[in-house]
Amino acid sequence: MSQFRITGGKPLRGEITISGRKNAALKLLAAALLSAEPVTIHNLPAIGDVATLVEILNSLGVESHSDGQSLTLIARDITSTEIPNELGRKLRASLVCVGPLLARTGRASFPHPGGCVIGKRSIEPHLDAFRHLGARIDFDGTTYHLSTDGLRGSEIYLKEKSVTATENLLMAAVAAEGSTIIINAAEETHITNLCDFLRSMGYDIHGDGTSTITVHGQPGRLGHGAETTVISDEIEVGTYAVAAAVTQGDILLHKVGTRRELLPILSKLDDFQVLYEYDEGQQTLHVLPSPTITAADVQTNPWPGFPADLQSPFTVLATQAKGTSLVHDWMYEGRLYFVDLLQKMGATITICDPHRALVSGPTPLNHSSSITPDLRAGAALVVAALAAEGTSVIEHAELIDRGYARIEENLRALGADITRE
Repeated sequence: MSQFRITGGKPLRGEITISGRKNAALKLLAAALLSAEPVTIHNLPAIGDVATLVEILNSLGVESHSDGQSLTLIARDITSTEIPNELGRKLRASLVCVGPLLARTGRASFPHPGGCVIGKRSIEPHLDAFRHLGARIDFDGTTYHLSTDGLRGSEIYLKEKSVTATENLLMAAVAAEGSTIIINAAEETHITNLCDFLRSMGYDIHGDGTSTITVHGQPGRLGHGAETTVISDEIEVGTYAVAAAVTQGDILLHKVGTRRELLPILSKLDDFQVLYEYDEGQQTLHVLPSPTITAADVQTNPWPGFPADLQSPFTVLATQAKGTSLVHDWMYEGRLYFVDLLQKMGATITICDPHRALVSGPTPLNHSSSITPDLRAGAALVVAALAAEGTSVIEHAELIDRGYARIEENLRALGADITRE
């Protein structure tokens, strides 16, 4: 275990480059199971979750060769169809290996996936989708066992607009007999990143980026070698933008992504009257000192709504905004449990119910010692510590490493007083 020691109250100044998107990278890695030829993924973020998923793929028989920013995977022989218990329980995204395993081998076994404890996160949308494709599912109390003699295309309505269920389903459907139509599919831009990769491997997919995706299955066919680049991480963009705003900093972020990818975040920065300049041609975001940050409501929603993964940092922003903000995270009842740690730092926050909180500001934040409850809340505590007077200690920094590449190095490059112990 490690911890961050942060002395706050210093405006951030400088420039850094945004990493590849965590939520894109993990699904691209899983897609390597759909080809027996080398596939290469560029701009992989150096985060804990990527390392864990590569370890899972290696356990299934996939070779991997890295040169730092790019990784080549070769799934020539699948030697196991069982996701190891200790690895699967560490990473919820381990579940996205199930779809490609079913497509490739007709079998998959996995423990109930782990990850951050942020509320009830059912895997039923995944299981229901696999049943519709003709998979048999058995659960022995600890492990799910899926098998099929041949997947069959179907029209499938996702009762929950789940990103990972959409991705898992379309990766299974590439090997199904006939066409699969996914209705109420998630529309996030990293789904298109995945579909572009699958199309470059020779698979026939249409409609990504909309709520209806069609996959024309090709039973028995393996994808050919391909390469792809992970799109920029919009959650990193939002987190660093908020860190600049709450410290009255002046930072330049490179490789932030397209305006379409950033619109929900830019719109919310506008609501809080955070000053910035975005250059789509250069894909840079210049966050400027904002003399008056104004309260605004934060409502999480599926794409193109405001991302749930940024609710925590923007709650910290609300503590430094003039007026009262309503924060509503309808998806995860555990995502607001960290606000008691902000209250300990001096924030004025009223919990209305497990999904809603009222944040009044601006309020000075004081240093504190706290334990990271989950990945995104941990990043929010780092942001709060940067704005606070005095030296704060944040334990279990390794949880933050799961989703943020070299966060302390980036913050030091921006002038922050942060060390890892």
